[in-house]
Amino acid sequence: MSEASVVSGPIPRPRRHPWEIPMVVLGVLFSVGAVVTVFVLLVSGASVDEELAATVFALPILIYLARGRLFATQRVNGVRITPTQFPQAHAIIVDAARAMGLATTPDAYVVLGNGVINAFASGHGFRRYLAFHSDLFEVGGRLGDPDTFAFVAGHELGHIRAGHASYWRQIGTAVMNTVPAIGATLSRAQEYTADNHGYAVCPQGHRGMTVLAAGKYLYPQVDFDAMADRGATDRGFFVFLVNLLSSHPVNIKRFAALRDRTRPGRMFF
Repeated sequence: MSEASVVSGPIPRPRRHPWEIPMVVLGVLFSVGAVVTVFVLLVSGASVDEELAATVFALPILIYLARGRLFATQRVNGVRITPTQFPQAHAIIVDAARAMGLATTPDAYVVLGNGVINAFASGHGFRRYLAFHSDLFEVGGRLGDPDTFAFVAGHELGHIRAGHASYWRQIGTAVMNTVPAIGATLSRAQEYTADNHGYAVCPQGHRGMTVLAAGKYLYPQVDFDAMADRGATDRGFFVFLVNLLSSHPVNIKRFAALRDRTRPGRMFF
């Protein structure tokens, strides 16, 4: 792997997508409303589905257990990225974390992708970590495209820096996330925020995000600008619907937002 062009020195805090905080507030209202409603119904003696009531009140415990299990799964099955195991990737992650001003560099793991191009950030307790599917990791490792890997690493670190991996945020938005379009809208806003962090860490790496459209072998042949142009031309009800129900902005809108840094990514139309 050649050297990535990660920015040197601290970076200003990248902007959040303007829809993110309002959707978080809405999520908290959803969750509080669900708990209060179930409690009032129980106190009033109204008929309430016992399983539903138990799930609502047990959400903090269920989320804690799910996060702990996910973290343990990465630790026991993944390959930890260290100064001696994938040292170039480790250096990129350390540099990006330092540029963002994170107090500690999160642990990072390579996990088996089985053809899936993905990475994610999460946490358990006070610990935060990153996981890169092997097929995505190969973009930076085997194919020699460290800038794209640096962008992805910055994106995932951005989720941590922006608080998206917080236990309390997950509890606060858990109920809303069960409502497809509403929960997905918060998720898309968070993805745009994380992209802003990735761009701040390694601006030139954003063009490698075409890997999400064409895979790890064909993506260097994809015209990023041609796809970004379609963000303004590919329209229609079903295009709107696909984006509305998606946890991530559809590629053409995401690429358009990465290219045009003067305004936030489009959430709906």
